[in-house]
Amino acid sequence: MKANGRVFKFGDNVDTDVIIPARYLNSSDPAELATHCMEDIDKDFVKKVSKGDIIVAAKNFGCGSSREHAPIAIKAAGVSCVIAETFARIFYRNAINIGLPIIECKEASEGIDEGDEVEIDFDSGIIYNKTKGTNYKGQPFPEFMQKIIAAEGLVNYINQK
Repeated sequence: MKANGRVFKFGDNVDTDVIIPARYLNSSDPAELATHCMEDIDKDFVKKVSKGDIIVAAKNFGCGSSREHAPIAIKAAGVSCVIAETFARIFYRNAINIGLPIIECKEASEGIDEGDEVEIDFDSGIIYNKTKGTNYKGQPFPEFMQKIIAAEGLVNYINQK
């Protein structure tokens, strides 16, 4: 599996209330959630993001409440992967459960800039910054997690069994 897209860069402690503000949690429709993704940190994010684009952040991405709405909004907005130095554990688990690929890689978090074109090979964990010609080694997903992501989430994966 691979992802390829343009980078949107964020800093430390991007919490779930910024990813999808609480005022929109009355909906669980992914398409509706996507229209408000990241709007409190970048009001034009949903106008700029294209299918396949990538979010790169620093430490503790997805901290805050344990809502699954946050990774659902990101995925539904078209983001193909989130790279961060670290993730809040519950966000990490929720992302895998709904089939959103995420990779922890401090070097990529520090070396990739807003607007860079990046390609990610999930099998090897290699993150290639096409803009700068640099490679980073993230943690590849174990095979069972790749199957969950390929199935678009844990529920679909279990239903396929």
